[in-house]
Amino acid sequence: MIRALRAQVYTGFCSMKVSGLRAISPTDGRYADKVNDLRDIFSEYGLIRFRVLVEVRWLQCLVDETSVSELGPISSVMKDVVNGIVDNFSLDDAERVKSIEAKTNHDVKAVEYFIREKLGDGPETQGLKDFLHFACTSEDINNLSYALMLRTARQNVLIPKMRELRNQLKQMAKAYAAVPMLARTHGQTASPTTVGKEFANVVKRLEIAQRQLADVEIRGKFNGAVGNFNAHLVAYPDADWPAISRVFIESLGLEQNSHTTQIEPHDWTAEYSHALVRYNTVLIDLCRDLWGYISLGYFTQRVTKDEVGSSTMPHKVNPIDFENAEGNLGMSTALFSHFAEKLPISRWQRDLTDSTVQRNFGVAASYTLIAMESVLKGLGKLQINAAVIAADVDDAWEVLGEAVQTVMRRYGIPEPYEKLKALTRGKAVTKELLQEFIAKLEIPEKERQRLLDLTPASYTGLAALLAKDI
Repeated sequence: MIRALRAQVYTGFCSMKVSGLRAISPTDGRYADKVNDLRDIFSEYGLIRFRVLVEVRWLQCLVDETSVSELGPISSVMKDVVNGIVDNFSLDDAERVKSIEAKTNHDVKAVEYFIREKLGDGPETQGLKDFLHFACTSEDINNLSYALMLRTARQNVLIPKMRELRNQLKQMAKAYAAVPMLARTHGQTASPTTVGKEFANVVKRLEIAQRQLADVEIRGKFNGAVGNFNAHLVAYPDADWPAISRVFIESLGLEQNSHTTQIEPHDWTAEYSHALVRYNTVLIDLCRDLWGYISLGYFTQRVTKDEVGSSTMPHKVNPIDFENAEGNLGMSTALFSHFAEKLPISRWQRDLTDSTVQRNFGVAASYTLIAMESVLKGLGKLQINAAVIAADVDDAWEVLGEAVQTVMRRYGIPEPYEKLKALTRGKAVTKELLQEFIAKLEIPEKERQRLLDLTPASYTGLAALLAKDI
């Protein structure tokens, strides 16, 4: 009886329609609408499309290569047919590749057979079919496909979203450049800064991390079964295959890796992954700081009428966007860290452990994109609470101890640090207490007055200028 009930439940679940509610990964379920820009890049459809592109472009390269005499020029009609296989590639085409793969049990070979079908049976096609996948190992196609995938995601999705986030933070840095804020080092009151300067710090860090990602050189290999052009050289011993390979790879917008085994060693993939880990780390730091500032009341959050902060405490407006971002950044970092550590390692000339790992590139990139969207949403809700920030600063006269003892050093007063330590540590330092100490200092009157005029809110150094200089 119990087994029968379990079977009914299982059958019921399996008969449910496909829906985001049934997605195993939240990137295809709960967060699906946030990663649409990555879907055609990292999906199975995207991978097949890039494989088709590489196979077709290699065929076209061979047509144009004079060393391959059996492939002469083709007609303009056939050129249009060949280009159309790439330019008009559709979801139906991808489905056809998958149906072929179901028979061949080989995903790259299925792409080759699909292109054969698309070429048809015209008078020019047989020669082209014979040179499809010429001298290639599957990894020649795959490594270039993944390289194109990661390059496209970087330039079309990730970098533009990074710029959007940076620009938002830059606007906030300039808007709040002159708003004094009490700094905290080790969680204790410290020399004041400004709200804008703290945003500016993040802007600069993100710019560096973004540039490091943009500067990663995306490389590819196209040199046969174990990287030595064995089959190429047997067929055409007089052709300069390393040069042909370089021209082909560069025509795709990639850099050639000339010395490899069967696989491209993925060192650049590790660089790419580590660059995103560093970017993620900066954003996590930002999220945690903003979470803390919201907790201190430095910022409030705009709310919508029907939004619920807590299921039981109706007054609450939780910093959920920054918490969501932090969690998703952690997921992204875990995956990218694994890519960087695992992918450059392969037994002897090739093992297949990289294959299943690479299929998760899109998941990792999706978590970063989801997090950036959450940070942008959270920033859009922030409202500065200038009164709370000002009260916090105005109540911290002890922070001027640094200023006073530094001026004392200039004028040769002995043991300045020790004197201020005795005055301020573990005590409630008031304006009156500090100014009484200053009034007795043997320093020029002009300097004494400058110290007497100093307040915690005015003791921000060059913070306002630095906040605007980004």
